[in-house]
Amino acid sequence: MTKQGYHHGNLKQALVEAALRLIEERGPTGFTLSEAAKQAGVTPAAVYRHFEGREDLIAECARQGYAVFADLMEHAYAGGKPSALAAFGATGRAYLAFARKFPGHYMAMFESGISPNRTPELSAASGRAEAVLTRAADMLSRHIPEARRPPAAMFAAHVWALSHGVVELYARTAPGTRTPYAAEDLLESGIGIYLRGLGLLPPDA
Repeated sequence: MTKQGYHHGNLKQALVEAALRLIEERGPTGFTLSEAAKQAGVTPAAVYRHFEGREDLIAECARQGYAVFADLMEHAYAGGKPSALAAFGATGRAYLAFARKFPGHYMAMFESGISPNRTPELSAASGRAEAVLTRAADMLSRHIPEARRPPAAMFAAHVWALSHGVVELYARTAPGTRTPYAAEDLLESGIGIYLRGLGLLPPDA
């Protein structure tokens, strides 16, 4: 591809897409800005028109990832339909689906060391995604007597952590071959145990 300097039609997005490919191949710390520029077909100097450094480029990858992630979570939640319990389970499955379909974004979001509060735009995008799960947890926890009801944010954080652990260990990378269970089954059973502990599901017979 011919280097185009500042004349690239959509330089910023071209660099993001190049970075996402490199992140998938090498991880978020396994490439340089020069390599991203080469993949995008522009000169290294042109990168600085939009990004101060590699971390700023990765942060934009993460911001776009959180935007897609939030959209998927909102679609899965579907306003709490057909029931609070079904909608809650759907958000967990959406987490797994996102990690598999958008690995570059996922790594930029969760494995790069970039804080979600690095920029206001990134913070807003990550907050929107978190808010979907918190809303789902809040609606479901209303079925628990108030005296025993955990804060919705804590409830959501527990399930987010469980989903993230299943993704990291079994859904996205080579260690996934070590379990005889599908990641979806692991997540569903784990959430089921958690919900039974809260009294939201009847105990197994």
